[in-house]
Amino acid sequence: MRLLIDTHALIWFCEGNPSLSTAARAAMEDDANERFISHAVPWEMAINVSLGKLHLQTDYDVIFPGVLDANGFQMLPTSLEHYRGVITLPRHHGDPFDRLMISQAQAEGLTLLTCDSQFSAYGVPLLW
Repeated sequence: MRLLIDTHALIWFCEGNPSLSTAARAAMEDDANERFISHAVPWEMAINVSLGKLHLQTDYDVIFPGVLDANGFQMLPTSLEHYRGVITLPRHHGDPFDRLMISQAQAEGLTLLTCDSQFSAYGVPLLW
């Protein structure tokens, strides 16, 4: 399976948070899966940490690149096609980081690993 991991899922994975579903954790730990992180994820996390909206238990510099490298997570290169896709997305979801991930999942045929129920309105495969 080819997965695109949402921000909250990565954070919960790093923190061992029980909010991460058993299926999501298993998929993230399965080396048979291709596991991607959008460039929107570290960007969103950095913004929220700088604003004091996010307090990480695992230091940002440990997650990027340490946790990614240790778990075989790959950064998904962002393309102009991904940005262009955001233009035509319906406005079911207003978060710009999530909208980019939805566009990336559509363009690359990825399954989004997220518990965000608004993602289902876009018809992309979801795993939680």
